[in-house]
Amino acid sequence: MKVVLGATLAIPFLVVSLLAAGEPKPAPPAPVPAQILAGKTVFIVNDGADRGANPDAPFSGEPERAYNDFYAAMKAWGHYELVGSPSGADLLLELRFTVRPGLVERGQTWYWDGRFRLAIRDQKSHAKLWTLTEQVERALLQGNRDKNFDQALARLVADMQRLTAPSTAGTPNGQ
Repeated sequence: MKVVLGATLAIPFLVVSLLAAGEPKPAPPAPVPAQILAGKTVFIVNDGADRGANPDAPFSGEPERAYNDFYAAMKAWGHYELVGSPSGADLLLELRFTVRPGLVERGQTWYWDGRFRLAIRDQKSHAKLWTLTEQVERALLQGNRDKNFDQALARLVADMQRLTAPSTAGTPNGQ
């Protein structure tokens, strides 16, 4: 009786141990390119704002709003020295903002699909080292679209901060 009871109690532990041993272990995080971590100076490239086929602006401001707001946020962060020409930079930050109209699946409600894309390039080789993207959440009202624009841009800068943080070197997106 004791043997049966002992075996019955041990089986769940054995099953859990076997399942845990069979689970694949996550791969170690890939390193962040050394150029991103060592860079001191950046040139911010305005890679444009694509408004799609509709000329009406779904977000307030001029087409340069994304570039101007990103430039100001990077300057306020102060991690990199912002330089006035690519030749004086360690890294090129290419910012692009795209807007496409979309249609909600069930109904005739249009929304604006806005997206920030930041490509980080090595200035010397022009190799693309990393790309960050942030989606602007959908909103019907102009004020909410503008608020979501600002929040997505803030997330993009936060992504950049996590990428370059010394404690997360070698761990993409701070994970």
